[in-house]
Amino acid sequence: MPTPATTERAAGRRSPTGAAPPPGGTRRKREFTTGRGLVIAAYLAPAAIFVAIFTYYPVIAGSQMAFRNWKLTDLTDTAWVGLQNFRDVFADPAWGRVLVNTVVWVVGSIVPQLVIGFALALWLRRKFRFRGLYQALIFFPWAVSGFLIGILFRWLFNSEFGAVNDLLQKAGLIDTPIPWLASPDTALTAVVIANIWYGVTFFAIMILAALQSIPDELYEAAALDGAGKARTLFQITIPFIRTTLVLTVLLRVIWTFNFPDLIFGMTGGGPNNQTHIVTTWMIQTTQQGDYGRASALGLLIVAGLLLFAIFFLLATRERREVKGVIGS
Repeated sequence: MPTPATTERAAGRRSPTGAAPPPGGTRRKREFTTGRGLVIAAYLAPAAIFVAIFTYYPVIAGSQMAFRNWKLTDLTDTAWVGLQNFRDVFADPAWGRVLVNTVVWVVGSIVPQLVIGFALALWLRRKFRFRGLYQALIFFPWAVSGFLIGILFRWLFNSEFGAVNDLLQKAGLIDTPIPWLASPDTALTAVVIANIWYGVTFFAIMILAALQSIPDELYEAAALDGAGKARTLFQITIPFIRTTLVLTVLLRVIWTFNFPDLIFGMTGGGPNNQTHIVTTWMIQTTQQGDYGRASALGLLIVAGLLLFAIFFLLATRERREVKGVIGS
């Protein structure tokens, strides 16, 4: 039987309305004061200064170069030229080829990476012997430098002693070796194939992590309802991990667009600009000493990726909202 003191203490812990106190006691949060704000600012200041010096200042300095005549061959003349560097970029005969190469490079890499990575993730979600070993082998390429992967595939696609031509000849698919990296007709295809192999791992990792969060009860219920594999895939698996798929595709598009390592390792942009994308062309322009034109290309890249991210997120959000209205 509770004593009067116990009853009084219990009543004192209740709110004036008679409701029980929230879990965790009645301890109030500390009020935000000017002193606490200064302490927080002091802790954040080193990181903020570091980011400002090594990130924002170079971005601002590089951006203003795009509107100046900034060339290493003549640093005495850095006059303001307005949009002239952008006009020079658009007027360059190689601009059209570089732009088409960039679209082929991104789309031709992302779509197969998504499909193959999704299939690998579905396979690795199943329980079988040595699954951990298979996961390690599949995830290994992501730990290797893209430039090293480019050098590896440059040897594989070598026209004289490359393994690709050797396997194709032994299989009877070709009669004579194909100059994969020396021919304008096949160089971009070879580079895209190498990038597909390299990027499949990222999709497999991300999608597998999302698949493991799907409750098994959903699949059991679908099996009891007689749903087939295709129906289960499109009505349970894909809708459940849609957010992960959207963010993964968005990140991979941005990274692929800004991924010159593999191209430099394989072809260096050749032959005759046939494998140049916007980022590799910007790096080549920088190496030639034309910093103003290279900065203009950099701003075009940032603007293009920003617009793509906005439209992509808006399009996927509208689709989710429409599906939600239909489902309700």
